[in-house]
Amino acid sequence: MQSKSSTALALFCALALLVGPARAETYTAVNPAVRNNPAEPAGPLSLEAALDLARAANPELSAATNELRAVEGALIQAGLRPNPDISASVEDTQNRATRTTTFQIGQMLELGGKRAARVATAERGRDVADADLAARRLEVRAAVVGLFFDVLVAQERLQQTDDLVALAQRASLAAARRVAAGKVSPVEETKARVAEAAARIELNQAHADLVTARKRLAATWGSAQPRFTQAEGRTDALPVLLEDDVLARRLETAPALRRWHHEVDRLVAQAELEKAKRVPNVTVSGGAKQVEELGRTQAVVGLSIPFPVFDRNQGNVLEALRRADKARDELRAAELRLGADATQNQARLKALLADVRTLQQEILPGSRSAYDAATKGFELGKFSFLEVLDAQRTFFQARAQYLKSLSDAHRTAAELERVLGAITSPSPVMADRP
Repeated sequence: MQSKSSTALALFCALALLVGPARAETYTAVNPAVRNNPAEPAGPLSLEAALDLARAANPELSAATNELRAVEGALIQAGLRPNPDISASVEDTQNRATRTTTFQIGQMLELGGKRAARVATAERGRDVADADLAARRLEVRAAVVGLFFDVLVAQERLQQTDDLVALAQRASLAAARRVAAGKVSPVEETKARVAEAAARIELNQAHADLVTARKRLAATWGSAQPRFTQAEGRTDALPVLLEDDVLARRLETAPALRRWHHEVDRLVAQAELEKAKRVPNVTVSGGAKQVEELGRTQAVVGLSIPFPVFDRNQGNVLEALRRADKARDELRAAELRLGADATQNQARLKALLADVRTLQQEILPGSRSAYDAATKGFELGKFSFLEVLDAQRTFFQARAQYLKSLSDAHRTAAELERVLGAITSPSPVMADRP
């Protein structure tokens, strides 16, 4: 009895030693590597630097990366075979002379291709997680590009508003001189002061908008307080408008569509796995039985096969097949939705680019010239201050519309890039304005 117990204990310890290192190796394989995150610069910030910061420290991107690592662990688990089991039983514990002791080792044998189907399902799940990560990268990139240009436009607006305040001050001084000379009513000076105050209010709002835009950009890499002093680039580096045939080709390989294709494949593989589970597994066992009454050890061999009378996994098979059908419908819906989004963004970008070019080439130069002429004419006594205010209002509105159109164009291009998974807007040129 003691000899047989010692043999079984030794066999159990040997199996534990074999299983232990394999588990340690598995855990080591899925441990995430330590990443070296780049530091946010304390000076000017380029678009590429902002993208690097977001890629390294964006919380949503990190979550998608960890999900992919988790799915890789599920893939490892899917390929493992069932563990063997060890059993021991004792009959007639009161009388040693008639006692019987049995030790057995059993192993389940998976039939029907379950292991291969399980691995295939896990691989398709990894493909889905990988596609989700790629789509998340594009979403983060589009967000960073849009917010970066928001900062550039806010900086430009602040500079232009500061210039407008200077112009308003010049008009106020001119009105004050004409009032002092007795050429106009003091009401004209009051109007000029009101216009100057409105320009200062606009300047304060531009300061607040710039602070907000900088914080929103820094939030993409998890920073509550931005350290960079300014965004470095040019707002007039306009996005590139894609040709319709290029747009259609890139839409066919859009990351969101790839994700749904992988999801359909995963659910089809899951249905195949559920079908494989209809085949029952076989458990074989072998061991030894020590019969004290006979004074000898007998070999014990066993075979266990479930008899699928009631549960043939038919419910799970039906569920998996219908979920695969659902995924195909969602793929079709995604194709239609993304096509509509891409077409809408393409049309909007085309209209915005046309607006920006019209503002650059015609409206801004004309309104600026009219404002300068009205201001100079007022100083010479040829125009009333109402005409100056009207020209100033037109100039202000044209500049505000220009900056808004620039910001909307870059945001629309970034959204189109997110949908297509392709770069549609150039990086800002790191140079001074011509």
